[in-house]
Amino acid sequence: MLPDQRRETLLSILRMGPVVPVLIVDQVETAVPLARALVTGGVRVLEVTLRTQAALDVIRAIASQVEGAVVGVGTVRTPEQLAAAAEAGAQFAVSPGATRALVEAATASPVPWLPGTATPSEAMQLAESGFSVLKLFPAEAVGGAKLIASLASPLPDLVFCPTGGIDRAKAQDYLKLKNVVCVGGSWIAPADLVAAGDWTRIEELARDASQLR
Repeated sequence: MLPDQRRETLLSILRMGPVVPVLIVDQVETAVPLARALVTGGVRVLEVTLRTQAALDVIRAIASQVEGAVVGVGTVRTPEQLAAAAEAGAQFAVSPGATRALVEAATASPVPWLPGTATPSEAMQLAESGFSVLKLFPAEAVGGAKLIASLASPLPDLVFCPTGGIDRAKAQDYLKLKNVVCVGGSWIAPADLVAAGDWTRIEELARDASQLR
C-alpha cells in the first residue's frame, strides 16, 4: 500500500469515532456480544490486543459475525503477528512502538499500521518511512496532551491517536487538539464488566464515549 493510500485508509477508520476501545479478550465466547454492545452504543472501531491466546480467534469472530464493526489488532510486535492478524480479518494494526522489521513488514502489508511513538525523534523517523499517523504511547506517562500540543507546530504533518492511562475525563483534553484524530482507552469495556457479561452497561459506556467530540 502506498504511503498516501495507507494514511487515508487509516484516517478514515480512526475518524469513525472519538474513542477506540483497547480490548483484552480472554474468551472467544465473549467476543461477539462484546463487539455488538460496543457497535450498538456507537463505537464501531475496535482494537483487539494480542495479549491473550484467544486474540486471533476473537478477531475472526468479530470480523465475520458483527455487522458494522471495524476490527483491528493491537500489541503487534513482530511481522509474523501482523501477517497472522491480516489473515484473521484485521482491518488495521496497532503497535506499542516500532522496529525496523515492523516498518518493513507494514510497508508491504495491505493492513494500515498505527505505530507507537513516545518522542519527537521517533515520530520523525516514522514519518521518514512513510508513517505520519501515529500512536503516542504510553501517552500519560510521556507527557500527555501537553506533549502532543507542543508537537503541532514543529511537526504539522503528523497526527496522533494517544493511548495509555487515558480515562473519560482526560480524553476530552486530547480531543480538543487539532493534531489528535482520536484516543485509545480501556474504560469503555473494563475487565470486570466483560467478565460479568454486562453488555448493557458496556453499551451505555460506548454511547457516552461516542459523543465525546
